[in-house]
Amino acid sequence: MRSTTRPSFPPSVARLLCTGALAGLLTGCVNAPGRTPDEQLPTARWQPRPGTAWQWQLSGTVDTRVDVPVYDIDGFENGPAVVRRLHKSGRKVICYINAGAWESFRPDRDDFPAAVLGRSDGWNGERWLDIRRRSVLRPIMAARLDMCRAKGFDAVEPDLLDGHTNDTGFPLTAAHQLAYNRMIANLAHERGLAVGLKNDLEQIPDLVGDFDFAVNEQCAQYRECSSLSPFIKAGKAVFHVEYSEPERTFCPIAKRLGLDSMRKRLDLGRWRSTC
Repeated sequence: MRSTTRPSFPPSVARLLCTGALAGLLTGCVNAPGRTPDEQLPTARWQPRPGTAWQWQLSGTVDTRVDVPVYDIDGFENGPAVVRRLHKSGRKVICYINAGAWESFRPDRDDFPAAVLGRSDGWNGERWLDIRRRSVLRPIMAARLDMCRAKGFDAVEPDLLDGHTNDTGFPLTAAHQLAYNRMIANLAHERGLAVGLKNDLEQIPDLVGDFDFAVNEQCAQYRECSSLSPFIKAGKAVFHVEYSEPERTFCPIAKRLGLDSMRKRLDLGRWRSTC
């Protein structure tokens, strides 16, 4: 798994650093000056395991009353108070961001040069990104992940990591996608965040070691759920949703494969129906 290894120090050196000017930058300084306990950077990434129920709500005011251990919510639309409220009730919280398309309604929309904006991805106000331009997109995505970390999220769900299989307006290849997806995973790990692979089923064998869990839409509808088995075999959760398939159809598949599945409406509001 690709990750950044933080340096370790002998106890005497660590105590000295934790009382000095670098204290606020070191993850091992539990009571670092200028950083409250709730703001400490994590010393180890969260690793969701198969069998972890979840709620996915990207529209409307987040309903924090759903009795599940994991919430996946919009990173831009929700502030640290929502994350803290969920943490206080024992939940882990995933930060949804769009990593594969530009969105006209986001506050950082002007950070994207026109040259990296491609065709519409089918959603109003969204255009595919030229993921070949990693040097351009890296600082923009890093800033988004910094936002997730600053708000206290435990993980990130970067959407649209499968541009190479779509009509983006750019000649994207599987190799371009692998390089970009690994860049996103590395940026998340450098910030102590777990990261999920969104869809991109055909590259799972190459990416299962880079990502901490998977998020999938409609694998039952398209008869693709077995492609997610490498994550389950690696002890990593697969958070799965269907929109039109009835529970009687996809729940047996989910239970057999070990997916954490539910049915949602396309608006991804509060409503959910579980197996």
